[in-house]
Amino acid sequence: MALTGCSWLVLSAAFLSVGAEISITPEPAQPAEGDNVTLTVHGLLGEPLAYNWYAGPTLSVIYLVASYIVSTGDETPGPAHTGREAVRPDGGLDIRGVLPGHSGTYILQTLNRQLQTEVGYGHLQVYEILAQPVVIANDTALVERRDTLRLMCSSPSPAEVRWFFNGEALPIAIRLGLSPDGRVLTRHGVRREEAGAYQCEVWNPVSVSRSEPINLTVYFGPERVAILQDSTTRTGCTIKLDFNMSLTLWCVSQSCPEPEYVWAFNGRALKNGRDHLNISSMTAAQEGTYTCIVKNPKTLLSGSASVVVKLSAAAVAMTIVPVPTKPKEGQDVTLTVQGYPKDLLVYAWYRGPASEPNRLLSQLPSGNWIAGPAHTGREVGFANCSLLVQKLNLTDAGRYTLKTVTLQGKTETLEVELQVALNLPPLNEDQRHLPEPEPGTG
Repeated sequence: MALTGCSWLVLSAAFLSVGAEISITPEPAQPAEGDNVTLTVHGLLGEPLAYNWYAGPTLSVIYLVASYIVSTGDETPGPAHTGREAVRPDGGLDIRGVLPGHSGTYILQTLNRQLQTEVGYGHLQVYEILAQPVVIANDTALVERRDTLRLMCSSPSPAEVRWFFNGEALPIAIRLGLSPDGRVLTRHGVRREEAGAYQCEVWNPVSVSRSEPINLTVYFGPERVAILQDSTTRTGCTIKLDFNMSLTLWCVSQSCPEPEYVWAFNGRALKNGRDHLNISSMTAAQEGTYTCIVKNPKTLLSGSASVVVKLSAAAVAMTIVPVPTKPKEGQDVTLTVQGYPKDLLVYAWYRGPASEPNRLLSQLPSGNWIAGPAHTGREVGFANCSLLVQKLNLTDAGRYTLKTVTLQGKTETLEVELQVALNLPPLNEDQRHLPEPEPGTG
């Protein structure tokens, strides 16, 4: 009995099929796009005369891939043939270079010598080689507890998705909302611990692809503002410093980004925008409250910390320092007093030893000062005991004595030697080039 493709289709509609025991499995079982696949048939009985392969859910002509006559090996393509399919003599179906579009239900219909048909069903799933996904963020710099984080894993393939945080699989905590398809990650009121590198990965049984990391910054603070001295917290305490000693105060806080710094002394802003403040030489003028104010330019939050700096008890020892240290004739000099007593009642300056004829001037409790017998009209006294001598001449050189009296009646006397250098006129051009005198000549 000779069969053609057309007559076989007519016969297949004319005879009832017997109970089907046929099964169909793909080899390989999980093919990737581009693989060569064979739909292998199991459970064929007897000697089939012909095969019909369908790529679809029903035995409809529109799903017919090919008809095959066993005795002649003739194969007739059907409407669903893609040019990649070929029927094997054993009933199997070879598909070369499968594409995701080849996925779906496949039906094999057989015709035996008794003109009975059998039907077997199988399913083919072709997996894509996945393209690299991309993480899209609503923003990559957010403010803690104020902004919402939203990350989306963008991929053209309907694959499974998993998330990674700083290279590790992201444990989706309760506070992190994940969309049903796993592609959108949402966090309301983002936290600082959620800052870092995020990646998403798409996968199927034959392919895995991970996105490039996207880095998230979470701004917070400033918090826990403190002032340190030598790595020791000094906030809210009093620092006692010896006279003429140096001190560095460091302002620290928990903040992202690094905050802006403003230092204040006794409530008055200083011209210092750094995270530390230096006191190079401690005197009574540096005593007071030092405050560090920090402001985060992103969160617009601020904080502050303060310390009190005082001279220690050892600071009662006075010193007198001429400024400048080596004045010249015609210059002004200030005999600067450092470490003068805080409970000062009166003081007096003398040229030479402390005796009434040598008295230059005295400072009274009212703050006024009066000239003494040795006053030349060029000396001025200040509240901190310092003495200004204006337009020096060579006769101003010599010993000066300061005498102080405290409210408790304690008297202290301190001396300083003032040197005045001769102010020589500059050499003219001819004098600069005069030859050196010969040894032994006048």
